[in-house]
Amino acid sequence: MQKNRNYQKELLSIIKNVQESGVKPTLLLHACCGPCFTIPYEELKDYFKITVIYNNSNIYPKEEHDRRLNEFKRYLKEISADIDLIEFPYDNITYNKDLEPYGDMPEGHERCRVCFRKRLGFGFSYAVEHGYDYFGTVMTISRYKNAKDINEIGYQLEKQYGSTKWLPADFKKNNGYENSLLIIREHEMYFQEYCGCIFSYKKYQEKHSK
Repeated sequence: MQKNRNYQKELLSIIKNVQESGVKPTLLLHACCGPCFTIPYEELKDYFKITVIYNNSNIYPKEEHDRRLNEFKRYLKEISADIDLIEFPYDNITYNKDLEPYGDMPEGHERCRVCFRKRLGFGFSYAVEHGYDYFGTVMTISRYKNAKDINEIGYQLEKQYGSTKWLPADFKKNNGYENSLLIIREHEMYFQEYCGCIFSYKKYQEKHSK
């Protein structure tokens, strides 16, 4: 992979081709929460037939998982988004078995990459099974998520599964993150203060107990 690969430019090239074709491809889009969904949806809604997949058993505790999901549903209702939302059962204990060997390492290291692979791998498999043209994620909108890691994993999965294409992106480009904050404030959305997993939750708790 190129060190300075511009994934947002790759997305714009795909969008241009879609516009020229005059046909909207189907897109299965992984979403982790409402705030991260805002700008990706605005950038993609006119060019793809979007279905959202919510498979985020990494989020701890369950109350936080449900809060983020319910806020996401509220936002979809407020903007009258004409999309289907596919939810999967919450199972944090089973999910964490693959993350525990990496211990309490800082965010952004191998444990996070394992977490990306688990959720994106599951989503890619579902996308292939159900015949979607593309699969992608909103996670690159976050300042704390490494777009290079996420897109490299996405392209690896594309090679593995074949029939569904990876939709590259770096949604925080072009002030994407800053623009998302405007939408979050407008809709008075719950904006979480930690990534989601039990490891980041513990770091959050430690920080606020001092």
